[in-house]
Amino acid sequence: MVKINGKEHEAAGKTIAQLVLDGGYKPERVAVELNLDIVPKAKYNDTVVKDGDSVEIVGFVGGG
Repeated sequence: MVKINGKEHEAAGKTIAQLVLDGGYKPERVAVELNLDIVPKAKYNDTVVKDGDSVEIVGFVGGG
């Protein structure tokens, strides 16, 4: 199980890019933290999550 934004998911083996898209986020408008470390956007396709990982996906919203 992988904890994504505080909830457990069957996501082991998926890439960060897959998690972002599965969550309905636009990759260019998010920041992702994996086990308390920021994941650079350039590594979203190469970074695979495993059992026990914790992921936080934060979307940015414009406005004023």
